[in-house]
Amino acid sequence: MNVRNCRKCGRIFNYVMGPIVCPRCKEEQENKFQEVKKYVQDNRGADIHEVATECDVDPSQIRQWIREERLQFADDSPIRLPCENCGAMIQSGRFCEKCKSEVTNELKRVAGRDKPREKPKEAAPAKSDRNKMRYL
Repeated sequence: MNVRNCRKCGRIFNYVMGPIVCPRCKEEQENKFQEVKKYVQDNRGADIHEVATECDVDPSQIRQWIREERLQFADDSPIRLPCENCGAMIQSGRFCEKCKSEVTNELKRVAGRDKPREKPKEAAPAKSDRNKMRYL
């Protein structure tokens, strides 16, 4: 049994996996997420600080939801985050499309999927009778 203290409220709870937050705080956080999501849908031109102020949520929490791709904004929204690799401005996630494809290609290369196919081996030459074992 893995018992831990919640990082938000300090309560002791049985930790299974994921963030070290008790079930009560997870539920409160999910309720806040739903509130932020509704506010963003109703106010498409709002920026992160406005959403944070109106919904009483920390701006870093909103950025985390955007990085996790839980929150997505319209194309005309002023909310953008920098790609963690190249710094290009993106709407959600951690990486831009270019960096995502580069990482994918590199992983495929390392895993051996991009190796050129080997040519089929030629049939072994037939053994002659001279190479066989003989008994006297």
